Amino acid sequence: MPHRWSDSEAKGKDEMGLLVYQSRLVGADTSLVVWGGGNTSIKTTKKDFRGREVDAMTVKGSGSDLKTIEPKHFPSLDLEDVLVLFDRDAMSDDEMVAYLAQCMIDPKSPRPSIETLLHAFLPFHSVVHSHADAIVALTNTRNSDELLHEVYGDRAAIVEYLRPGFALSKLVGQRVRENPDVDGVILVNHGLFTWGDTAKEAYLKHLNLVDTAAEYAEEKAKGRTIFSVREGGLLPENERRRLAAGLAPVIRGLVSRSQSMLLRYDDSPDVMEFVNSAEGAALSQVGPATPDHTLQTKIKPLWVESGEFPNLEYLSGHMPRAIDRYVSYYQGWYQANTDGQHPMLDPHPRVILVKGVGMWSTGKDAKAALIAGDIYHHTISVIKSAQAVGHYASLSDKDAYDVEYWPMELYKLTLAASGGELASQVALVTGAAHGIGKAIAERLAAEGAHVVVTDIDVEGAEAVAQGIIGSQGAGRAMAVNMDVTNPEQVADAFGRLRLAYGGLDVLVSNAGIAPVGAIHELSLEDWQHAMDINSTGHFLVAREAVSLMRQQGMGGSLVFVGTKNVPSPGKDFGAYSASKAAEVQMARVLAIENGEYGIRVNVVNPDAVFQGSNLWTAEVKEMRARAHGISIDGLEEFYRKRNLLKRSVTAEDVAEAVLFLAGPRASKTTGAMLPVDAGLKDAFPR
Repeated sequence: MPHRWSDSEAKGKDEMGLLVYQSRLVGADTSLVVWGGGNTSIKTTKKDFRGREVDAMTVKGSGSDLKTIEPKHFPSLDLEDVLVLFDRDAMSDDEMVAYLAQCMIDPKSPRPSIETLLHAFLPFHSVVHSHADAIVALTNTRNSDELLHEVYGDRAAIVEYLRPGFALSKLVGQRVRENPDVDGVILVNHGLFTWGDTAKEAYLKHLNLVDTAAEYAEEKAKGRTIFSVREGGLLPENERRRLAAGLAPVIRGLVSRSQSMLLRYDDSPDVMEFVNSAEGAALSQVGPATPDHTLQTKIKPLWVESGEFPNLEYLSGHMPRAIDRYVSYYQGWYQANTDGQHPMLDPHPRVILVKGVGMWSTGKDAKAALIAGDIYHHTISVIKSAQAVGHYASLSDKDAYDVEYWPMELYKLTLAASGGELASQVALVTGAAHGIGKAIAERLAAEGAHVVVTDIDVEGAEAVAQGIIGSQGAGRAMAVNMDVTNPEQVADAFGRLRLAYGGLDVLVSNAGIAPVGAIHELSLEDWQHAMDINSTGHFLVAREAVSLMRQQGMGGSLVFVGTKNVPSPGKDFGAYSASKAAEVQMARVLAIENGEYGIRVNVVNPDAVFQGSNLWTAEVKEMRARAHGISIDGLEEFYRKRNLLKRSVTAEDVAEAVLFLAGPRASKTTGAMLPVDAGLKDAFPR
């Protein structure tokens, strides 16, 4: 493993700085921890609320992530108050949480890690805990005791599986007191603890023990085929991805019956080796690599056979039965193990493995789906190493239940930020690099949507997408180069959307142009160009969206950006008015055709949105000014004064109307036209 500690980087850091530095080194290595796993601590001195110096322990807060952790994420506790617990015989989780809350030096700090007592009962300055793949691969075998003693001898204490809490903490403390010369403690089915007099020593001990495990597994794997991949029948990458894009909305609709979910498709080499192997079907059902993974991945994934030659028709028909079987299994597992204290969580799978096709991970947002997928990559790695040294094993059903429904783990779910009205939704916006489209994309994202930003200006689209990611988080947007008049580009954009998010909930069809000129002076080329973009372009994206939404079976919303010129056309705007009228009439027909599928179709009609718009070119401004008999400089003021409210219409105004029609507040509205024009009596819908 890479030893990342740098004395030059660590030089000059105080105790807290070294703890953060050490923690981030551990968090940066995904073979040690992933997405919130692991924890670290130091024992030091702090001033209490009375200003007295007290012995203290500073430990990672529950739910924080080591790779990005900051000093504010580490609560400190009065160590004297904590250590008296070692003499107790037993303590419930609720009692432990309540007690530790009283030990906090700053009560406003985050709740301390669920393994705080274990850190406290280890009498060392610096303590590091991880779920290292290489260690877990040894512990998750049928003969783990024999293997661990062969690999480590007296270098590490071995502790049998117990769920984290008081009993495990005391047991580990006792084992270390009985074996004071060990370098670390290995927790079966869980991970590794090491320590040292300095942060560097604890870190290097940790990596040394992990390296020993990895080297042992590598030696055992030499010359062996761990996963025997079937010969023949393997799909080329382009065919595999085409099949996955077709299947994704089917899966998304099925796993979203309890709550709306997003999907993430993955056909990385390690995933494909596993799903194409003869052993994958059985090994995938053994159980999780470590207990804390169950909250993100559940006890096991769904494995789906695909027949000798995978195809969309077969898998689309087979998938509902496969997911129903998983739900029935989960419900039975829950009933067999529940104590009745906690309602059943969503019973649908978080990881779906399709033989020959790849893996889907699911989550309420892109980050949750990414976490589940990343965790299963590590599960595959652990399974492969465990098979190299023995036979992969995992938790019992009861132990897995006790972790997934453990209040200490469920508490982490409460730390997640609540989404807006479009949480867990996917939206695609055309013409979104500038003006109205940009404002719409940003507004939908601010309400929780994951936004596919499309435009022929790919650099502009990328800038909008990156801005959304910067404000809303990783995975919340993607940019796609799309000319709405090009059927192949439109189909490709929707294919990329299917693989990235699994489906679509909202289409905002916005892209358009505004050719000017009297009809008798227009060239056929200008007329046709207006029809291609302002009419046919909306048809092409709507056709893809409706097909996808019907396949998905979750309903959906289409919002078309029309224009005031549909109900009230203007002089020298014939091509624009006629092509946009065709768009709006098509939207009405779409509403008629798709209501039975829960797909709503509505239109917003803006007027004179100048801000950031590529529609209002110099030529358009000149022609519209001439049509109204005014100067170009007075054009914006003319449009403001002609409406009833005497107010300018902005891109943000249009975005608010689109949000209303796209989201749940307009759930009973379809086939409507909503003016956003500050009041033009000639354009009143009639």
